[in-house]
Amino acid sequence: MQTLEPDSTQSSPTGGAATALQPLVFALLGDPQIEISFWDGTCIGRSDGPGRLTVLSPNAVRRIMWAPDELGVARAYVAGEIDVDGDVLEVLRALRPTATVRSGLAAAPAALAAARRVGALSAPPPPPPEEARPRGRRHSKQRDAQAVTHHYDVGNDFYRIVLGPAMTYSCARFERADSTLEEAQASKHDLICRKLGLHERPGQRLLDIGCGWGSMAMHAARHHGAKVVGITISPTQLELARARVAEAGLADQVDIRLQDYRDLGGESFDAISSVGMFEHVGNERMGEYFRVVRGLLGPRGRMLNHAISAIGGSRLGGRTFVGRYVFPDGELIDVGEVVLAMEAAGFEVRDVESLREHYARTLRAWVANLGADWDHAVSLVGAARARIWQLYMAGSAIGFEDGGIGLHQVLGVVPGPDGGSGMPRTRDNWRTEA
Repeated sequence: MQTLEPDSTQSSPTGGAATALQPLVFALLGDPQIEISFWDGTCIGRSDGPGRLTVLSPNAVRRIMWAPDELGVARAYVAGEIDVDGDVLEVLRALRPTATVRSGLAAAPAALAAARRVGALSAPPPPPPEEARPRGRRHSKQRDAQAVTHHYDVGNDFYRIVLGPAMTYSCARFERADSTLEEAQASKHDLICRKLGLHERPGQRLLDIGCGWGSMAMHAARHHGAKVVGITISPTQLELARARVAEAGLADQVDIRLQDYRDLGGESFDAISSVGMFEHVGNERMGEYFRVVRGLLGPRGRMLNHAISAIGGSRLGGRTFVGRYVFPDGELIDVGEVVLAMEAAGFEVRDVESLREHYARTLRAWVANLGADWDHAVSLVGAARARIWQLYMAGSAIGFEDGGIGLHQVLGVVPGPDGGSGMPRTRDNWRTEA
């Protein structure tokens, strides 16, 4: 395969598919900062970049022509018709400045002509079966259950590979430069417990909404003597969480339930944590969500909401890679809107903390875990699913690093009749001992 010298900024097409498809590549990506090779061995782009995109089949072009947005590229990648050689994080970073898919009449003639030259105007293959197409009213109980099942019921053994021993699927907190992922997840759990005041008095009752595999609930019980109810709507998570609780000898302190937050009622708690679940609630349901939570707390009760955020909000639509393959119906809500909604529900917001950079490091650790045991992961869930998670986590890491998305913990308290909050004078009371 013919390429240019490393000091060149852009190679010329080397004939064949590369020459034919150069107009399409430039219509989609602009001036590519990596090398792009094609099924016939020809290539365009930089030969001195951090890696290479390989278009392995004309089917990839067909998918893009019939879905000329992010979804077409996503389908080709998931189907294995586009591959990445090199560090996927660095390849995505190189593409990011020009990766806005360009559409419109101006690009259409060149793109159509390019596809015609390689015989890629016929209908594409069916979409990969890994696509999610939830049915029913958005953010109804039934549809939310479909979305959660798609994302979390991939398999507990697969998540063990990605998440490591902590089995925690949310942003960690790296207190030290040399913290391990497991230590950083324990630090995050302990910070939440302390913000909620669980360390001040053993035996407090904690509700953990979206408890995952039980790690937060177990930490609160083991280290702070809390009595914990954890809820999830993932049957697969429920099974393993209960097994982990029993194995840890915490069954008398931790109760894991298959339950939707909208079915909570008739109980009261001293504190409530919601870690990595809020992205499934949706803007339209946010007010209801915080009203339900507020109704479960008495005076001076605290609630901590830990969630990914986006300035102005971001609804993950069905034409996006993440919306179709990873988080169907997912929504990232502006932290300012979260604060307003909590206040409207009767909370006094006492603390807001960003852990954006910590989530970037967390995701990089997950990508490394997946890469280190790639063959095993593929044997468990298939190549397509493993590729989906690799791309989603790598792209998310870059989003947190460049500030496109954020992560905020918002702490609210229910004021007492006299206005008392029970809050400590300073944040020094929240120093962790994980």
